[in-house]
Amino acid sequence: MKSKLILSGAALIAFCVPAAFAQSTGSSTSSGTADANKPPTIQERKENQQDRIAQGIKSGQLTPGETKNLETKETGLNKEERNMRAADDGHLTAADREKLNNQQNHLSNQIYNDKHNGRTDNFKGEVGQRQENQQDRIAQGVKSGQLTAGETTKLEKQQQGINREVNGMREENGGKLSKADKALVNRQQNRASRNIYNKKHNGRTQGK
Repeated sequence: MKSKLILSGAALIAFCVPAAFAQSTGSSTSSGTADANKPPTIQERKENQQDRIAQGIKSGQLTPGETKNLETKETGLNKEERNMRAADDGHLTAADREKLNNQQNHLSNQIYNDKHNGRTDNFKGEVGQRQENQQDRIAQGVKSGQLTAGETTKLEKQQQGINREVNGMREENGGKLSKADKALVNRQQNRASRNIYNKKHNGRTQGK
Protein backbone atom coordinates (compact mmCIF):
# COMPACT_ATOMS: atom_id res chain seq x y z
CA MET A 1 0.00 0.00 0.00
CA LYS A 2 2.84 2.35 0.95
CA SER A 3 4.71 1.64 -2.31
CA LYS A 4 1.55 2.36 -4.33
CA LEU A 5 1.22 5.77 -2.67
CA ILE A 6 4.88 6.60 -3.45
CA LEU A 7 4.42 5.59 -7.09
CA SER A 8 1.24 7.67 -7.38
CA GLY A 9 3.01 10.71 -5.89
CA ALA A 10 5.94 10.32 -8.30
CA ALA A 11 3.56 10.08 -11.26
CA LEU A 12 1.75 13.23 -10.14
CA ILE A 13 5.05 15.16 -9.84
CA ALA A 14 6.18 13.93 -13.27
CA PHE A 15 2.89 15.14 -14.77
CA CYS A 16 3.00 18.59 -13.12
CA VAL A 17 6.66 19.51 -13.75
CA PRO A 18 6.46 19.66 -17.57
CA ALA A 19 3.27 21.72 -17.35
CA ALA A 20 4.90 24.19 -14.95
CA PHE A 21 8.01 24.34 -17.18
CA ALA A 22 5.90 24.99 -20.27
CA GLN A 23 4.04 27.77 -18.49
CA SER A 24 7.32 29.38 -17.37
CA THR A 25 8.81 29.15 -20.88
CA GLY A 26 5.64 30.54 -22.42
CA SER A 27 5.67 33.52 -20.06
CA SER A 28 9.28 34.35 -20.87
CA THR A 29 8.71 34.03 -24.64
CA SER A 30 5.64 36.20 -24.47
CA SER A 31 7.56 38.83 -22.46
CA GLY A 32 10.41 38.75 -25.01
CA THR A 33 7.94 39.28 -27.84
CA ALA A 34 6.41 42.24 -26.05
CA ASP A 35 9.89 43.81 -25.65
CA ALA A 36 10.70 43.17 -29.30
CA ASN A 37 7.48 44.89 -30.36
CA LYS A 38 8.03 47.85 -28.05
CA PRO A 39 8.32 51.10 -30.08
CA PRO A 40 11.76 52.77 -29.99
CA THR A 41 12.32 55.54 -27.45
CA ILE A 42 13.03 59.14 -28.48
CA GLN A 43 16.72 58.57 -27.67
CA GLU A 44 16.85 55.37 -29.73
CA ARG A 45 15.30 57.19 -32.69
CA LYS A 46 17.91 59.96 -32.43
CA GLU A 47 20.71 57.39 -32.35
CA ASN A 48 19.26 55.62 -35.38
CA GLN A 49 19.02 58.87 -37.36
CA GLN A 50 22.63 59.78 -36.48
CA ASP A 51 23.84 56.32 -37.53
CA ARG A 52 22.06 56.67 -40.88
CA ILE A 53 23.59 60.13 -41.43
CA ALA A 54 27.05 58.79 -40.49
CA GLN A 55 26.67 55.96 -43.01
CA GLY A 56 25.60 58.46 -45.68
CA ILE A 57 28.62 60.69 -45.01
CA LYS A 58 31.04 57.76 -45.13
CA SER A 59 29.57 56.31 -48.34
CA GLY A 60 29.48 59.69 -50.08
CA GLN A 61 25.68 59.49 -50.53
CA LEU A 62 25.32 62.66 -48.45
CA THR A 63 27.15 65.80 -49.56
CA PRO A 64 28.45 68.24 -46.92
CA GLY A 65 25.59 70.60 -47.78
CA GLU A 66 22.96 67.90 -47.31
CA THR A 67 24.58 66.75 -44.07
CA LYS A 68 24.69 70.32 -42.78
CA ASN A 69 20.95 70.75 -43.44
CA LEU A 70 20.07 67.41 -41.79
CA GLU A 71 22.19 68.16 -38.72
CA THR A 72 20.65 71.65 -38.44
CA LYS A 73 17.23 69.99 -38.23
CA GLU A 74 18.53 67.45 -35.69
CA THR A 75 19.91 70.34 -33.60
CA GLY A 76 16.49 72.01 -33.69
CA LEU A 77 14.78 68.80 -32.52
CA ASN A 78 17.28 68.39 -29.68
CA LYS A 79 16.64 71.96 -28.50
CA GLU A 80 12.90 71.44 -28.67
CA GLU A 81 13.17 68.25 -26.62
CA ARG A 82 15.29 70.02 -23.99
CA ASN A 83 12.69 72.81 -23.73
CA MET A 84 9.89 70.24 -23.35
CA ARG A 85 11.75 68.46 -20.56
CA ALA A 86 12.58 71.76 -18.82
CA ALA A 87 8.87 72.65 -18.81
CA ASP A 88 7.91 69.36 -17.14
CA ASP A 89 10.61 68.58 -14.54
CA GLY A 90 12.77 66.59 -16.95
CA HIS A 91 9.94 64.48 -18.35
CA LEU A 92 8.24 64.25 -21.73
CA THR A 93 4.45 64.11 -21.89
CA ALA A 94 2.61 61.77 -24.28
CA ALA A 95 1.86 64.80 -26.48
CA ASP A 96 5.56 65.77 -26.45
CA ARG A 97 6.59 62.28 -27.55
CA GLU A 98 4.01 62.21 -30.32
CA LYS A 99 5.17 65.59 -31.64
CA LEU A 100 8.87 64.60 -31.54
CA ASN A 101 8.14 61.27 -33.25
CA ASN A 102 6.25 63.05 -36.04
CA GLN A 103 9.18 65.41 -36.54
CA GLN A 104 11.62 62.48 -36.55
CA ASN A 105 9.44 60.82 -39.21
CA HIS A 106 9.84 63.90 -41.43
CA LEU A 107 13.60 63.93 -40.81
CA SER A 108 13.81 60.21 -41.54
CA ASN A 109 12.13 60.76 -44.91
CA GLN A 110 14.53 63.57 -45.72
CA ILE A 111 17.57 61.43 -44.85
CA TYR A 112 16.27 58.75 -47.21
CA ASN A 113 15.57 61.24 -50.01
CA ASP A 114 18.96 62.96 -49.67
CA LYS A 115 20.77 59.61 -49.74
CA HIS A 116 18.93 58.49 -52.89
CA ASN A 117 18.72 61.69 -54.95
CA GLY A 118 21.74 60.85 -57.12
CA ARG A 119 23.91 63.65 -55.71
CA THR A 120 27.14 62.25 -54.28
CA ASP A 121 30.41 63.50 -52.85
CA ASN A 122 33.02 62.66 -55.49
CA PHE A 123 36.58 62.09 -54.30
CA LYS A 124 39.23 62.64 -56.97
CA GLY A 125 42.99 62.92 -56.75
CA GLU A 126 45.04 64.12 -53.79
CA VAL A 127 42.57 66.86 -52.81
CA GLY A 128 39.71 64.37 -53.05
CA GLN A 129 41.51 61.91 -50.79
CA ARG A 130 41.89 64.56 -48.09
CA GLN A 131 38.22 65.41 -48.41
CA GLU A 132 37.31 61.73 -48.10
CA ASN A 133 39.51 61.38 -45.01
CA GLN A 134 37.85 64.40 -43.35
CA GLN A 135 34.39 63.03 -44.13
CA ASP A 136 35.33 59.62 -42.70
CA ARG A 137 36.51 61.29 -39.48
CA ILE A 138 33.31 63.32 -39.22
CA ALA A 139 31.22 60.20 -39.89
CA GLN A 140 33.07 58.32 -37.14
CA GLY A 141 32.46 61.22 -34.72
CA VAL A 142 28.74 61.29 -35.55
CA LYS A 143 28.41 57.53 -35.11
CA SER A 144 30.35 57.42 -31.83
CA GLY A 145 28.49 60.43 -30.39
CA GLN A 146 31.73 62.45 -30.03
CA LEU A 147 30.27 65.10 -32.33
CA THR A 148 26.99 66.78 -31.46
CA ALA A 149 24.54 67.69 -34.22
CA GLY A 150 25.55 71.37 -33.85
CA GLU A 151 29.27 70.59 -34.12
CA THR A 152 28.67 68.41 -37.18
CA THR A 153 26.73 71.25 -38.82
CA LYS A 154 29.71 73.62 -38.38
CA LEU A 155 32.24 71.07 -39.65
CA GLU A 156 30.14 70.25 -42.70
CA LYS A 157 29.64 73.95 -43.41
CA GLN A 158 33.43 74.29 -43.46
CA GLN A 159 33.75 71.33 -45.84
CA GLN A 160 30.98 72.74 -48.01
CA GLY A 161 32.90 76.04 -48.29
CA ILE A 162 36.12 74.24 -49.25
CA ASN A 163 34.30 72.16 -51.87
CA ARG A 164 32.70 75.25 -53.35
CA GLU A 165 36.11 76.89 -53.61
CA VAL A 166 37.67 73.79 -55.21
CA ASN A 167 34.86 73.69 -57.80
CA GLY A 168 35.45 77.37 -58.60
CA MET A 169 39.18 76.76 -59.04
CA ARG A 170 38.53 73.85 -61.39
CA GLU A 171 36.11 75.89 -63.51
CA GLU A 172 38.73 78.62 -63.95
CA ASN A 173 41.42 76.15 -64.99
CA GLY A 174 39.76 73.70 -67.37
CA GLY A 175 38.77 71.22 -64.67
CA LYS A 176 42.24 71.05 -63.08
CA LEU A 177 43.86 72.43 -59.95
CA SER A 178 47.16 74.29 -60.13
CA LYS A 179 49.99 73.64 -57.67
CA ALA A 180 49.08 76.88 -55.86
CA ASP A 181 45.41 75.82 -55.72
CA LYS A 182 46.33 72.49 -54.12
CA ALA A 183 48.57 74.20 -51.56
CA LEU A 184 45.75 76.59 -50.61
CA VAL A 185 43.21 73.79 -50.29
CA ASN A 186 45.63 71.74 -48.16
CA ARG A 187 46.08 74.68 -45.76
CA GLN A 188 42.30 75.01 -45.44
CA GLN A 189 41.95 71.27 -44.83
CA ASN A 190 44.66 71.50 -42.15
CA ARG A 191 42.49 74.03 -40.31
CA ALA A 192 39.43 71.84 -40.82
CA SER A 193 41.37 68.84 -39.52
CA ARG A 194 42.24 70.67 -36.29
CA ASN A 195 38.59 71.69 -35.90
CA ILE A 196 37.47 68.09 -36.28
CA TYR A 197 39.98 66.91 -33.69
CA ASN A 198 39.11 69.66 -31.18
CA LYS A 199 35.36 69.12 -31.48
CA LYS A 200 35.73 65.35 -31.09
CA HIS A 201 37.81 65.78 -27.91
CA ASN A 202 36.11 68.71 -26.14
CA GLY A 203 34.03 66.49 -23.84
CA ARG A 204 30.69 67.41 -25.44
CA THR A 205 28.83 64.38 -26.75
CA GLN A 206 25.63 63.57 -28.59
CA GLY A 207 24.40 61.77 -25.46
CA LYS A 208 24.23 58.23 -26.79
